[in-house]
Amino acid sequence: MEVNFFFIVVIFLIGFAGSFISGMVGIGGSIIKYPMLLYIPSIVGLSAFTAHEVSGISAVQVLFATIGGVWVYRKGGYLNKSLILYMGVSVLIGSFIGGYGSRFMPDSGVNLVYGILAVIAAGMMFLPKKDIDDIPLEEVTFNKWLAAMLAFLVGIGAGIVGAAGAFILVPIMLIVLKIPTRMTIASSLAITFISSIGAATGKVLTGQVLFWPAVIMIIASLIASPLGAKVGKKMNTRILQWMLAILIFATAIKIWVDILF
Repeated sequence: MEVNFFFIVVIFLIGFAGSFISGMVGIGGSIIKYPMLLYIPSIVGLSAFTAHEVSGISAVQVLFATIGGVWVYRKGGYLNKSLILYMGVSVLIGSFIGGYGSRFMPDSGVNLVYGILAVIAAGMMFLPKKDIDDIPLEEVTFNKWLAAMLAFLVGIGAGIVGAAGAFILVPIMLIVLKIPTRMTIASSLAITFISSIGAATGKVLTGQVLFWPAVIMIIASLIASPLGAKVGKKMNTRILQWMLAILIFATAIKIWVDILF
């Protein structure tokens, strides 16, 4: 792989765009950056990455993309520590299992898992969310063991595709656990950070991470994610929900078109 100025610019722009949106809507960004890394380099004349290489780059990048977002949301009572603990530990274990086990899967298998997760997440995002944002942050409650079990299952799938799983954890938190939107966005970034430790470790140990693309994406993430989080704090929660739903739905369609045709 030749690393030149054009290569650096393309990878940086992919990382910046994905991380800005991830900071804004509370995800690690793999739902956006996975298809961008998979398709854009070859479209602009660069060597294409394999699904394994894309998942490895994404796993390491998400680890850093979420740090900036969590830092912006650290004040204001948006971080639910109990939710972060139960879902974070569970998704960490699951993502390590998925990340390490993905070495035994073909590229088509990695894409298939990604496509299934994206469809589930997209469907959940279009379900009605009744009055969740009317709940005072200090009065938020949830089923701890259900949260832990769902996070573990999401972690396995997310680890396989090099994601931290926030793109499906967010709809679970909104629809199943009834967590208010801004608390969901802030807490999901913290959970995603914990999850990405497991996924990134599994990918690094199995040699699925390309060094220079990962470094470029990390730099872009550290710049763009805090900017996106600051914008997200000022936006209407319904707009944030619809943005995430449309992003997930569009990605799911693209992945399944490629799998089937």
